Amino acid sequence: MGKVYRHRPAALDQYLGRVNPKNGKVYRHRFGPDKYLGHIELDTGKVYRHRPGPDEYLGQVRLDDGKVYHHRIGPDRYVAEVKSNGRVYLHKPGAPDDYLGKVDDMHSLAEGGAAFFLLLMPAIEEIEEKEQAAQEKREQATKAETTAQNG
Repeated sequence: MGKVYRHRPAALDQYLGRVNPKNGKVYRHRFGPDKYLGHIELDTGKVYRHRPGPDEYLGQVRLDDGKVYHHRIGPDRYVAEVKSNGRVYLHKPGAPDDYLGKVDDMHSLAEGGAAFFLLLMPAIEEIEEKEQAAQEKREQATKAETTAQNG
C-alpha cells in the first residue's frame, strides 16, 4: 500500500492518504472511513478524479520516466516528476523543482502520478488559498489603519 506524505519543512511530514497498488484506487485519510478520490489506470498512467457521472480525466504520468502531464485543451502541460524512490517534485520553469512529498512503499511510477493529482496538489492548493486569504486580510487591515490615521 503506497502511503502518501506531504513534505512540511522543519516538521513531520503530513500523512494524506494511500494508493492501492493492485487496483490504482486512491483514498484520502480522514476520521472514519477513508474517502475514495479517484483512480489511475496502472497500465497507461492515466489519472481520473471520481465524481457523479463519468470520472474526470486529470492527466497522465509517463511510466518510463515519471514525467507528469496535466490535461488541458491543446498540448498537455508538464507539471511534475515522480522519482523511482517515491519522491514527487513540482516542476518550476527556470528554477529548481519543488519537493512536494513522497509515496512510501511505491510499486510503480503510476502510484506517484495518482498521488500528485489526487492528494498532493489539492493539499498544496488549499495551503496557497489560505495564505492568499491571510495576505488579503492583512492588506485590508493596513488600508483601514491608514484610512483611520488620515481621516
